[in-house]
Amino acid sequence: MKNMFKTTILLAALTGLLVLIGDYFGGTSGMIIAFAFAVILNFGSYWYSDKIVLKMYKAKEVSPAEAPNLHRIVDGLVMKSGLPKPKVYIVESGMPNAFATGRDPKHAAVAATTGILELLSYEEIEGVLAHELAHVKNRDTLISAIAATLAGVVTMLANMAQWAAIFGGFGGRDDDNGGIVGLIAMAIVAPIAATLIQLAISRSREFAADAEGASMCRKPWALASALEKLEDGNSHYKPSVSDVQAKESSAHMFIVNPLKGGAIQSLFRTHPVTEERVKRLRAMRF
Repeated sequence: MKNMFKTTILLAALTGLLVLIGDYFGGTSGMIIAFAFAVILNFGSYWYSDKIVLKMYKAKEVSPAEAPNLHRIVDGLVMKSGLPKPKVYIVESGMPNAFATGRDPKHAAVAATTGILELLSYEEIEGVLAHELAHVKNRDTLISAIAATLAGVVTMLANMAQWAAIFGGFGGRDDDNGGIVGLIAMAIVAPIAATLIQLAISRSREFAADAEGASMCRKPWALASALEKLEDGNSHYKPSVSDVQAKESSAHMFIVNPLKGGAIQSLFRTHPVTEERVKRLRAMRF
């Protein structure tokens, strides 16, 4: 409930930022056009998200005969949760990670890399897949799509503001709000603020999925142990030529961030700090 409230506040903040930017344009017509365009793009992306992401990572759907342990784990989790059984995929990559995709529980898929299957124990994989099914149950793909839509509109309007600043403004309400200086500030600050809010939403949904997943499998310690191993495994992972590589645009989908970065990139984290996630999981009791 706390994470959902936080998510609602953050979505409201994104909406407020969008309205504030629209005010600089001296009206709402440009904002409405940009918003409609972004909604269409993100709706299409959300509707076909499973196909896009699975194809991006060359995921192969596997049968119970090809991956008996994976299917056994998923069967047990959907029985406990009451969710429809998702399709099961494997990604050929030494990168130890996993993700879920799909627009709703009836059109969901879970994918695990060959690296995670080699690294984790049976119960740890169960904890990971429970986390991913929690994302499906909580409709986190829908929440992410809404946040991406709003953040995308903010970025579009900020780009328009950059061109307006170059060519002397719109000649409308921007003159009353600081003129060119205001437009330049909006063009720089707005997309950064939108990105930070969007990432904050992503991080809050990870905490919720950890809690829901731990409750689903009744083994918070297994998920905590898995997160520790995955954090260490991804930090030391050296891709081979044949490995499928993680993309920045979809890094937020994985259970741990698959991309390495320094101090600056840590500001734009797609996931909470793993140590905090582990701490919360080890404090859980059933």
